Amino acid sequence: MDPDLGQLRAFVAVADQQHFGRAARQLAISQQALSKRVARLEDGLGVRLLDRGPAAVRLTEAGERLLAPARDALAAGQAVLAAVRRPAAPARLDVWGHLFEPLRTVREVLAATAGSTVEVGPARDLDTVAAALARGESAAGFGRHHAGSDGQLAHRLVRLEPVDAVLPAAHPLARAATLRPADLAALRLVLPADPARLDFLTRFAERFDVPLLPGEANLGLAHLLERVRAVPDGCTLLPAELPLAVPPGLVVRPLADPVPLYAWSLVWHRERPHPAVPALLRAFADRGRDRRWLEYRPGRDWLPETDARDLG
Repeated sequence: MDPDLGQLRAFVAVADQQHFGRAARQLAISQQALSKRVARLEDGLGVRLLDRGPAAVRLTEAGERLLAPARDALAAGQAVLAAVRRPAAPARLDVWGHLFEPLRTVREVLAATAGSTVEVGPARDLDTVAAALARGESAAGFGRHHAGSDGQLAHRLVRLEPVDAVLPAAHPLARAATLRPADLAALRLVLPADPARLDFLTRFAERFDVPLLPGEANLGLAHLLERVRAVPDGCTLLPAELPLAVPPGLVVRPLADPVPLYAWSLVWHRERPHPAVPALLRAFADRGRDRRWLEYRPGRDWLPETDARDLG
């Protein structure tokens, strides 16, 4: 049989995720379509590649032998596409974390880059970006990288941004010109969505003993601020440079001692980096030096440990 790249991609996704449902979400197809692709591959090869258990999927001996050549075949397929790609075609940069407006940084970098051929696209989250990079649909992504994300991703931290506290104007803490993160332990941190999707906020809350008030779905910044205003002991965190029209009844206070920093990163596929990645890294580094985006003093600032390690 002639290898079918769609079937090989389905097999590799299941092998990586060890789960048909997660693999289907990674490829943005239905689980039924994924199962059919794997079944056709097994029928064509005349061997069983996967042992399907109730909780997880495991590779058979034949599947173990096929995995590395299947990855090579997918990489070769991407090389074929790259060979015929028009040189002038823009590289796609996917951004996520829209509540914190990542486009502020991306536009600033691209505006300072002469002859930029980058096309910016929105993405739901880091997992969605990882899937697009794996399929060769994107050159890179920009947002918050966190521990436990796709192991196929490489990343570089390119900006650290202080965050401010937003809280009801009627709360006694609102009288202070500046707050300490530890002061927020007297409040509840209002989250825009499920805590499992909010790595920075949950790490901040754990470090400074701030109780959490989770949200069910991210309905945007205006909705989040309305929730904070409706909770007498509520607060939330937003980037200090985020353009923000503060609604009546709320105040914004800077945080210090220490200053919490939100880490923005550029991510790309580790094994198949797009040709545009080096230029993007240089552009972010150049703008970062001009704007002093990577200033970090351990005695003055706070970062989650994984972010601090990324600074080297």
